[in-house]
Amino acid sequence: MIAIPAIDLLSGQAVRLAEGDRSRVTIYEKNPRVLVDRFADAGAKRLHVVDLDGAFSGEPGHRDLIADLITTAHQRGLQVEIGGGIRSRAAMEAALATGADFIVVGTLATREPEVVADVCKRFPGRVIVAIDGRGDEVAIDGWQTPSGVGIAQLAQRAANWGAAAVLYTDIARDGLQGGPAVQTTAELQKNLPIPVIASGGVGSLEDLEHLRAAGIHAVVLGRALYEGSFTLEEAIARC
Repeated sequence: MIAIPAIDLLSGQAVRLAEGDRSRVTIYEKNPRVLVDRFADAGAKRLHVVDLDGAFSGEPGHRDLIADLITTAHQRGLQVEIGGGIRSRAAMEAALATGADFIVVGTLATREPEVVADVCKRFPGRVIVAIDGRGDEVAIDGWQTPSGVGIAQLAQRAANWGAAAVLYTDIARDGLQGGPAVQTTAELQKNLPIPVIASGGVGSLEDLEHLRAAGIHAVVLGRALYEGSFTLEEAIARC
């Protein structure tokens, strides 16, 4: 299992939200650029970068900052997946043009699935579909709006499109360190031919062991790293 540290950007700073709520923000690093070297030194192989301003506004921001993060990450041998506010074909193509190894799309996958399906075919292995679940339903628009689309339904569509992976987040657990949604994540993986990346709720090394035992391919780590619940080196050793 791959441990993927997250860098969530809000107003140019690295932050974490609780349950995706912008009013429940904690700032962890005013200069996110230093995190790339920090995570690389710890043995990371991939970074998960989210433009939260873009997720809330629907228009990608932090272009220069994200470009800098990608350049530095590649110099250190890390892959990068970027997401947040990628809600049109043009935005997908612009995100791919940054040099990011993967782009993450969520809202667009429910609103204009034909666009995401086409880009998946044109750029094989580079589009990750984000499935942000509130209960059994996918939430969109920065986790603010119910989509009417079921989690399993969108996951199967993503697989049919040829997406590189599915990134599943249980919104109710995100940023709270109360434990990941192991059962739901494992059920998704069991029924899909593409990798599932777990996200949300990891708070201990035992959580990582449970995900690994369930056959999950990768896990995104956020608040637990920033709060010092465990180190990235320890996480990688358990994965």
